[in-house]
Amino acid sequence: QVQLVESGGGLVQSGGSLSLTCAAVGFAQENFAIAWFHQSPGKERAGVSCITSSDARALWGDALEGRFAITRDSAKAAVEFKVDRVRPSDSGTYYCALATRRMCAPDEKLFHYWGQGVQVTVSS
Repeated sequence: QVQLVESGGGLVQSGGSLSLTCAAVGFAQENFAIAWFHQSPGKERAGVSCITSSDARALWGDALEGRFAITRDSAKAAVEFKVDRVRPSDSGTYYCALATRRMCAPDEKLFHYWGQGVQVTVSS
């Protein structure tokens, strides 16, 4: 059974950096994409960043500002997601999601597996 194990998050000071990791346990397919979605309180969940098993990357929404980065562990289906110069609007729950094809799109229907989410709070 495939499980997405997320780590990181917690309380981060405004202006600091945030790092989240996601590992797909029990997953051994060669083709995949792993994305991060962000949900702020009272708002809908939205895609932020994605990377495929061929290292194609995508950034969406606020991630286009240049503060976000996503990298992949070439030995396994695991990614690290970093945010620099965090601000209060980056607070919320971040979800890791796995698609079983090499395609990145901010469409939740593309992703078959989801993590439970990690909470991030940026203090002002």
